[in-house]
Amino acid sequence: MATGTEPHPQRPGGVHDPSRAAIAARHLRTDRWWLSPAGTAAGLLAFIVYSTWRAFSNADYYAAPYVSPFYSPCLAENCVPMRGGPNLDLFGSWWALSPALLILIFPLGFRLTCYYYRKAYYRGFWASPPACAVAEPHASYTGETRFPLILQNAHRYFFYAAVPVAGILTYDTVLTFRDGHYAWGHMGLGTLLFLVNIVLIWAYTLSCHSCRHIMGGRLKHFSKHPVRYRLWGWVSRLNARHMQLAWASLISVALCDFYVYLLASGTVTDPRIF
Repeated sequence: MATGTEPHPQRPGGVHDPSRAAIAARHLRTDRWWLSPAGTAAGLLAFIVYSTWRAFSNADYYAAPYVSPFYSPCLAENCVPMRGGPNLDLFGSWWALSPALLILIFPLGFRLTCYYYRKAYYRGFWASPPACAVAEPHASYTGETRFPLILQNAHRYFFYAAVPVAGILTYDTVLTFRDGHYAWGHMGLGTLLFLVNIVLIWAYTLSCHSCRHIMGGRLKHFSKHPVRYRLWGWVSRLNARHMQLAWASLISVALCDFYVYLLASGTVTDPRIF
């Protein structure tokens, strides 16, 4: 007697494996489940396009006292001179490309291997799976055990690199309290944008799962490590907002770069608060 659950041998793999119940529909969801992965893909794609343009443009990234976070620290000789800024000529004159390409690999690598961003682009771009209770189109699944996804295991090392970068961006934020002639005591709209950005950058960085493990991982008794337990608790509260902080910091860093671009290109002037 037919039960409607006979296997489909012509469609092996995943939820269509012969050992699974044979349901013709790919899913039984009636809501607009595709909106979330589509929105995620659109947001990340917009940032990728914008950051790629800015990274290769090699122009309009410094308007005293503001330096774009995409170009900080500036590690090549062909950087625009920044008085008191993050000029670290480590690569000499042989580097002819945009200096942003030397530094962006670290924050981008940190974000690409981030646990939240993995979920975001796995669902948004690779449909693995596109949503809960919706089967992914791939016949097999190897997870992060093979190249290139095995590189996701480098996340902790990118965290170690992201921390000093955040420290340098903090230094850049302090420098925004100067005016265009490098005199201290200035505060403009850019200063506020940079302050918001650095708070979000640190919140996102410290809410990282790797940071949480560093604070409290491999401990058998929290009672014997009260300091690490307290730090683990603080990071855990931030970690609960990791997704929101990831998006907020992504938007803020792009906004700071765009504001510097507008200033450096002469499109706008920086409104002075005091």
